[in-house]
Amino acid sequence: PDAIICTGRSDYPNQVNNVLCFPFIFRGALDVGATAINEEMKLAAVRAIAELAHAEQSEVVASAYGDQDLSFGPEYIIPKPFDPRLIVKIAPAVAKAAMDSGVATRPIADFDAYIDKLTEFVYKTNLFMKPIFSQARKDPKRVVLPEGEEARVLHATQELITLGLAKPILIGRPSVIEMRIQKLGLQIKAGVDFEIVNNESDPRFKEYWSEYYQIMKRRGVTQEQAQRAMIGNHTAIGAIMVQRGEADAMICGTIGDYHEHFSVVKAVFGYRDGVHTAGAMNALLLPSGNTFIADTYVNEDPTPEQLAEITVMAAETVRRFGIEPKVALLSHSNFGSSNSLSASKMRETLERVRERAPDLMIDGEMHGDAALVESIRNDRMPDSPLKGAANILVMPNMEAARISYNLLRVSSSEGVTVGPVLMGVSKPVHVLTPIASVRRIVNMVALAVVEAQTTPL
Repeated sequence: PDAIICTGRSDYPNQVNNVLCFPFIFRGALDVGATAINEEMKLAAVRAIAELAHAEQSEVVASAYGDQDLSFGPEYIIPKPFDPRLIVKIAPAVAKAAMDSGVATRPIADFDAYIDKLTEFVYKTNLFMKPIFSQARKDPKRVVLPEGEEARVLHATQELITLGLAKPILIGRPSVIEMRIQKLGLQIKAGVDFEIVNNESDPRFKEYWSEYYQIMKRRGVTQEQAQRAMIGNHTAIGAIMVQRGEADAMICGTIGDYHEHFSVVKAVFGYRDGVHTAGAMNALLLPSGNTFIADTYVNEDPTPEQLAEITVMAAETVRRFGIEPKVALLSHSNFGSSNSLSASKMRETLERVRERAPDLMIDGEMHGDAALVESIRNDRMPDSPLKGAANILVMPNMEAARISYNLLRVSSSEGVTVGPVLMGVSKPVHVLTPIASVRRIVNMVALAVVEAQTTPL
């Protein structure tokens, strides 16, 4: 047709609701100090809405509307009001139209920065991840995603392509992946935007299982078990691809148990040079500031040597986000108030870290409140080298780390998380958890890309 007319009545599917237009027209107008809302600005809003109607569906909208078909058609010719992209698309279009038509009193000089600022309303991690995204776009790498049939992974793949962050490789059955892409209303195409490795019939599987067998044969794995792993264990397939240089990085763990995935990763890759342990760290983007907690997933009761390595690796990782690390070693003991095994372990960790990284701002062992509030810390230790609030909290064991992380995560309504970040493995690989959102997958792929840019083959 030459035109599609929407209804103004709420009892029909495609009602053009005020909530779809007014907030974003006003936002764009106010951001440039428009003296009027003219026809050019209204048309810009309409065109932006029309473009969104044709775009792939966001995961937020798909989750809100369940099994409804949300691809462009008779029942869907305008975006849903829950679409988080409305502010990012409509407001800039209106602002630009105001500038072009001469009614803007405060023209925007840097439109990319303006859009980034609007994106922060949609994705709370946007500002935090900005240095990682910028670096990833310079040289996108091949990242294998073993759970390629998962809806969240497919949504993340769409985001990765749209943002230009990576070259995704999905493991799964092509027919299932294609069917789900259509059902989700995504605009990505196998062989064009991403590669599929068919876990049932890839011609390279004999080479894969042979290599996997060579790695695992002295760990109780038979040739038959190695063959089965290359069919049933997608993480093992992805790991071998990275090991063979057919992918640069891997993100797994959106299905299944963390430690099952990690055991494969550890067996295939081992530790990086000079490191004798691995560790996991989660970032919490809280209203009070960014806080990193380690070791949340890998070592149940790490030794002082392991904690020292984890601490140094955590500081290196935090620097990738453009943040200067400030480390607190936490304990029930406060600067020598107890001689328990746990407190002694943290004191010994401090000594070992200072030997390895003498310039790192670190202190301990200390209580949690002393780590985050300088005045409390100064009452007990006025000459502490740690200044301000610590942003890396190293716990004495996994139990303390996981409890602290989950309590902080749910206690703040605005708390947003990134991770877990796997540290110490010889390749850029991260193991997520089943609660990982689409945005968390995207964030971790971007981090893996940046790591792959600096990891020797």
